[in-house]
Amino acid sequence: MPDKVLPMRGKGGESEKITINLGHVDLGRVDLLVQEGFYSNRTDFIRTAIRNQLGNHAELVQQSLVRHTLELGLRLYTRADLEAAKVANETLRIKVVGLAHIAADVTPDLARATIASITVLGTLQASAAVKAALADRIH
Repeated sequence: MPDKVLPMRGKGGESEKITINLGHVDLGRVDLLVQEGFYSNRTDFIRTAIRNQLGNHAELVQQSLVRHTLELGLRLYTRADLEAAKVANETLRIKVVGLAHIAADVTPDLARATIASITVLGTLQASAAVKAALADRIH
C-alpha cells in the first residue's frame, strides 16, 4: 500500500471546535492580554497556549507515537488501498493521531472486510454508512 501519510500544519482551514470552561479570574486575565494587544482575540490566546504546551511536550508525544505505533498527520485510505489489502488477504489496524480519512467511494462491506480496528486521536472522516459498519471496531 502506498504511503499516504501527510504532515498536518499547525494552522489550517479545517479544525475541530472544542469547548472549555475557565474561571472568571483566568478569563479576565486572557481578556486583559487581548485588550493590551498581545493577542488578537481569546481564540488566538488559547491556540498559542496549546501550541506552546504541545511544543513543551514534543519529545513525550514522539515517544508515545513510537511506542503505540501511531501515524501522525493526515492518513488517507482510498478504495484502491482497501481493495489491495483485500486481495492480499490483509486487515488493517488503523492508528492515527490527527486525521484519518476513508474515501467516500469505500463501501461499508469493503471497509468491514479490510479494517480490523480504528483508533483515531483527532478526527475520523468517513461516510455515515462506513462509520456505522465499523462502529464496533472504532476505539
